[in-house]
Amino acid sequence: MSSPALKALVHTMRYEADGIVSVEFRPTSPEVDFPAFEAGSHIDLHLPNGLVRSYSLCNPASERQRYVVGVLDDRKSRGGSRYVHQQLRVGSTIEISHPRNNFALQDGAERSVLVSGGIGVTPIWCMLQCLAALGRPVEIVYCARSRNEAAFIDAISALAAEKDIAVTWHFDQEKGAPPNLVQMLEGKGADSHYYCCGPTPMLDSFVKSCEQLGYANAHIERFAAVHADASAAAETYVVECAKSGKSVEVPPGKSILDSLIEAGLNPEHSCKEGVCGACETVVLEAGEIEHRDGILSKLERQSNKTMMICVSRCKRGPLVLDI
Repeated sequence: MSSPALKALVHTMRYEADGIVSVEFRPTSPEVDFPAFEAGSHIDLHLPNGLVRSYSLCNPASERQRYVVGVLDDRKSRGGSRYVHQQLRVGSTIEISHPRNNFALQDGAERSVLVSGGIGVTPIWCMLQCLAALGRPVEIVYCARSRNEAAFIDAISALAAEKDIAVTWHFDQEKGAPPNLVQMLEGKGADSHYYCCGPTPMLDSFVKSCEQLGYANAHIERFAAVHADASAAAETYVVECAKSGKSVEVPPGKSILDSLIEAGLNPEHSCKEGVCGACETVVLEAGEIEHRDGILSKLERQSNKTMMICVSRCKRGPLVLDI
């Protein structure tokens, strides 16, 4: 069952950088607090145009009277970010989800290195504030195409100066090249925890760089699921639902999630793109799963203990889900 949505008031919208606005939500009643969240969490916005989009929370996790997200006016927008920029206005009331966290911060780590690319700074900024408040060793590497397109620069600079936090800025326009993450991350310690959020090419580079440097504690959050060959799993297969006792056929071209919904079940879900984590489902028995999400690690995929039923499929049965 889906968690009940929260009513939220659009309290403030603020220009943060070229093409980026922050949106501050507050409870519709000042006597009510929002649910607590942890650094790295995101919420879903249920927009009035019918779309549901996930955005990372960037305000301090200690706050209960507001949620703040940063939204890029994406040139490839499918309607979500464009609606926020062009139609969402202060004073509006919309539904939002409870916070979820697929990008958890290990705040007890010996040292943390935070790497952001463009709008990926939103969860990174939240993490930085958390670690600074705890007095934990941390540094940040902030990359963007240009200085004008980088949000929260002044706030990050002020906090870094106050807490003596090392900041590395890399703006492609000024450097004349994209960041070399191997050079930027080498020598920062195999025991440190490394976090990265940004566009897919940067995340791929970050993962490869950490592997090359022997950094096992690498964490990423993707904006979109990794592309998978749609020709795989081209046959109809059956999903056995242990809790409900139903057997549901999933034909080619249809997701497990949509098939379960059509069968009268109501699994929790949101983005339908494999990046929000709402539909993560426990797998009780699996032959061979084709994982297409942007959340699970390699080890988590190999274990086949859970799957994102909105995008992932079964290449070879049986498939038994705890649903």
